[in-house]
Amino acid sequence: MSIGHSPKNLALENRATKPPLALIAGPTASGKSDLAVRLALAEAEAGRTARIINADSAQVYADLAVLSARPTAEEMRGIPHRLFGAWDGATACSAADWAAAATREIAEAHAARALPILVGGTGFYLRTLLDGIAPVPAIDPDVRAGVRALPVSEAYVALCAEDPPAAAQLAPADSARIMRALEVVRSTGHPLSVWQESREGGIGGAITLHPVILIPDRSWLYARCDLRFEAMLHGGAIGEVEALLARELDPALPVMQAIGVAVISAMLHGEMSDTEALAAGSQATRRYAKRQYTWLRNQPPAGWPRIEYENSTNLPSVASLFQF
Repeated sequence: MSIGHSPKNLALENRATKPPLALIAGPTASGKSDLAVRLALAEAEAGRTARIINADSAQVYADLAVLSARPTAEEMRGIPHRLFGAWDGATACSAADWAAAATREIAEAHAARALPILVGGTGFYLRTLLDGIAPVPAIDPDVRAGVRALPVSEAYVALCAEDPPAAAQLAPADSARIMRALEVVRSTGHPLSVWQESREGGIGGAITLHPVILIPDRSWLYARCDLRFEAMLHGGAIGEVEALLARELDPALPVMQAIGVAVISAMLHGEMSDTEALAAGSQATRRYAKRQYTWLRNQPPAGWPRIEYENSTNLPSVASLFQF
């Protein structure tokens, strides 16, 4: 089932023969993890079982329990959770790595007659799992080093010249995606869009997807982001960053790029005051939530239900969307 299309008739025809996969997607701090647990508990009350599978690119790292807002044992309420803290920060978890692991977890859940519930807000992860991944050849190391050495402004100008369609879809400051698109076109001789036309490995056609996208009120969401980051600062995030810095990991690793790591690191090095770090971390969290919010509103199929709410989700009103 392509994340860019909504083949409703096919889904209805195959609902009885293809195993179900629930998906709860939403921006950070939107309450999706709590909703996933409540859905799993509702399954238990009906005499069935469920497993929650992480689809958040920060929560995969063992090093980021606090900074990624990973559910605590108490919050899990006895429901099995998979792929939370499954990667050591020294090893980057790519979308392909995560999708392969998620595919295994989903298959194991189905084999055990348990409902797999995906929960997260990392769009690229979800796209890779459902649609597959573009079979881009390994990037030439010299090309990659040359591209990554460019300031993002120069890389964007180069991308505008070498792959205009890709540049048109990216913000000039989106360094990760700009660098990726530029290194692909320079290393392979073809733009990323060409490779994306022949995606491989997606499971969308093998399952019956039951998706819900949470779209909370923005002012409520941003207030939650601020409260969450403040709670992180006082709840162990500083210790997490101290431990990461002590490991002297490559600063380019995803775990070191996670929201909050840079500002807390700056605070620990005396480059920011506590107040400045709190403000900067809160702002970074709000900006991340805004990017997720925009992607979830516009990129998934129009047929995926969007649940808009002011301050909380109500399980009975959402339950009717999950008919397994």
